[in-house]
Amino acid sequence: MAILQEISRTTGSNGHGSSKNSSKIEQNLTRFFGSNVFSERTMKERLPKEIYVELSKTIQKGLTLTLDVANVVANAMKDWAIEKGATHYTHWFQPLTGKTAEKHDSFISPTADGGIIMEFSGKQLIKGEPDASSFPSGGLRATFEARGYTAWDCTSPAFLKEDGSGNVTLCIPTAFCSYTGEALDKKTPLLRSMEAISRQAVRVLKALGNKTTQKVTATVGPEQEYFLIDKKYYDQRIDLIASGRTLFGSPAPKGQELEDQYFGPIKDRISAFMKDLDTELWKMGVLAKTKHNEVAPAQFEMAPIFSTTNIAADHNQLVMETMQKVALRHDLVCLLHEKPFQGVNGSGKHNNWSLATDDGHNLLEPGITPHENEQFLIFLSALIIAVDKHSDKLRAGAANTGNDLRLGANEAPPAIISIFMGEELTEILEAIEKGKAAKSKGEHFLHIGVDSLPPLPKDNTDRNRTSPFAFTGNKFEFRMVPSSLSISGPNTVLNTIVSESLDEIATRLEKAKDINKEAATIVRDAMKKHGRVIFNGNNYSEDWVKEAKKRGLPNIRNTVDALAAMATEEAEKLFSKYKVLSKEEIHSRYEIYLEKYAKDINIEAQAAINMTRRLFIPAVICFTNSLAEAIGNLKAVSAPVSVQKELLTKISVLLDSASNKVADLETVTKKAQTTHEAKAKAIVYRDKVVIAMNDLRQDIDTLETLLPASKWPVPTYADMLFKF
Repeated sequence: MAILQEISRTTGSNGHGSSKNSSKIEQNLTRFFGSNVFSERTMKERLPKEIYVELSKTIQKGLTLTLDVANVVANAMKDWAIEKGATHYTHWFQPLTGKTAEKHDSFISPTADGGIIMEFSGKQLIKGEPDASSFPSGGLRATFEARGYTAWDCTSPAFLKEDGSGNVTLCIPTAFCSYTGEALDKKTPLLRSMEAISRQAVRVLKALGNKTTQKVTATVGPEQEYFLIDKKYYDQRIDLIASGRTLFGSPAPKGQELEDQYFGPIKDRISAFMKDLDTELWKMGVLAKTKHNEVAPAQFEMAPIFSTTNIAADHNQLVMETMQKVALRHDLVCLLHEKPFQGVNGSGKHNNWSLATDDGHNLLEPGITPHENEQFLIFLSALIIAVDKHSDKLRAGAANTGNDLRLGANEAPPAIISIFMGEELTEILEAIEKGKAAKSKGEHFLHIGVDSLPPLPKDNTDRNRTSPFAFTGNKFEFRMVPSSLSISGPNTVLNTIVSESLDEIATRLEKAKDINKEAATIVRDAMKKHGRVIFNGNNYSEDWVKEAKKRGLPNIRNTVDALAAMATEEAEKLFSKYKVLSKEEIHSRYEIYLEKYAKDINIEAQAAINMTRRLFIPAVICFTNSLAEAIGNLKAVSAPVSVQKELLTKISVLLDSASNKVADLETVTKKAQTTHEAKAKAIVYRDKVVIAMNDLRQDIDTLETLLPASKWPVPTYADMLFKF
């Protein structure tokens, strides 16, 4: 924080600094970024050269780390952390809750004379032992079988976390597995999928004549959308506290219809939050780059620079956690739910995915003449094949209760997965499919028609914000990912399905006598068999829903149906073939996510019942009593009472209806709770409980519009979305 204070001083009170001061700001920020990361730069400074080289081999080539090397690394890491104020360390992991987990241990060890020393061994660095019985396992572990292990992921750097009270903890990113070796987390399958896609991509490159690339890495830049509301309003909403979304609330007089929120001026209070958020993230090495107002009122977005997928996943978990912590310091609450407010846009993550080689090339970079870029067209074909064959699995990877409220609502992609390719690339692919000569438009510029404005280099594709899987220049943007979800799951699926298509392509190329001819045939076959998945139009339109059905593209509208794609023999074979998930691990996740769906809806139902019985019905009864008393008083003096009587009748009818509907909700919820099999339970919650909650909401929201604002027991949408 002192560095940022120094930055403020160098700019002066008017916010303008000299060129000398500007240089100092840059130097301070450069020194400040990653100051809480045991980064490559820090390791170079603190590790003996031979130890650094050995550790680098483990990180870059996957070679086994010896205990001797780990001991030296652990000691250096401990000294660095203590100098920064840490007294404890934790193996930081990502169980199947979707959150992160940490158990803190101090560095202290007793001495013979009754004192202490600060120690941290290579064994403690490499392996931890949390209780595995208290995390979801989907039947992989019995509740009485407690042992589990965390294993250091040295490809993701250790970092320090600081909390609001000044505590500093050394966090060691780890994988989490059971005593019998099954993955109990989201990171392990992700790391396996990264290895799988690297193996198959390198095979393709070698077959195409590339002899230098040894490793290919899936990279991701996950944009994060979120809402902020004043904490005093949050504290009065049981639904927000319990479920993360408002279960009741009539629309505010103004929503997003004026389109004035998106990229609008950032309010001072929000700007102060964003500044502190950047500070915390930069210290932990998170490449927070972009911040802006999003479409809905009180909605915002943060976007980072690309990282390797496992680091991007770690960082995104830190982003979500840090957003919520920093918001509280500003008496705000950060809402990460996909649909916290009905009637305005919800939140998601745009998962920008690409492939990078260890010698610095982006395999999805089309170049100026993509029709001549054989390598690009081959990898593009692999994506087309993978997404079309396994769109159901991609949909499953982006499924949760919140996303069911968001997908297909003309604010997010529909539940139909298609690929936006853009006009030029589609024309090239279609020409190849028909055996015609393909052409590119080459580099072209946009002339705006104002002499003082320069011609703008024009991308070879437009952007399609309605597409769930869009090619955006040199990457694919998977726009369906939910805002609250770990990106590990969707990217594990994406990496695995692309691994399969690259495997098939590599086998064909390796057997081919004429590589160029076979490459052209591969692209042609991809378009003939899988080109149906390409759609460049409006994904929100009803015409597309009909057209997609004609093409045979699945339209999976809810989480329960989506998850079924991961409980098939096809999924078992796919994920086990590439050693990403075993049959048992796949089915465990299917069970866990079905149970999570049921638990989410159950919590919402309990909150809705609680609010209706303890807040809304009493408030309405109190108002109707006072209204009835007023009518009696007016009648006593022969004053007109028609307006009051009409209002009383409306409210009483709605109150009676709401009372019946909350009773119905209680009944169907109890039935769901007593259903035992996971899928059957989830179906009852989807088909009965959700519908009953929606019916109840209609009455309560209408009652809100009839009661005086002072009599309504919870903050309204107008309060929460517009008052900061």
